[in-house]
Amino acid sequence: MIYPSIDKILNKVGSKYVLVHVASMRSKQMLETKHYQMNEKDYVCKREIGRALEETEKGLIKVIKLED
Repeated sequence: MIYPSIDKILNKVGSKYVLVHVASMRSKQMLETKHYQMNEKDYVCKREIGRALEETEKGLIKVIKLED
C-alpha cells in the first residue's frame, strides 16, 4: 500500500494536478534548505517527495485557491 493515501490528500487539496505541483515545490525546497516541518524520525518516507506528501496529509502545508 502506498503511504500516504492519495484519497486522503485529495480531500485536502482538491485536485491531483495541484497536489503534484505543491509536492514538487515542497520537495525541492526540502532539498535546498534541509528544513523539515516534522522531526525526521516521524516521517515514514525516506525521500523528500514522500515527505512533502506526508506534510500535506497532516495539514502542515496549506493550499489556498486564489480567485480569478
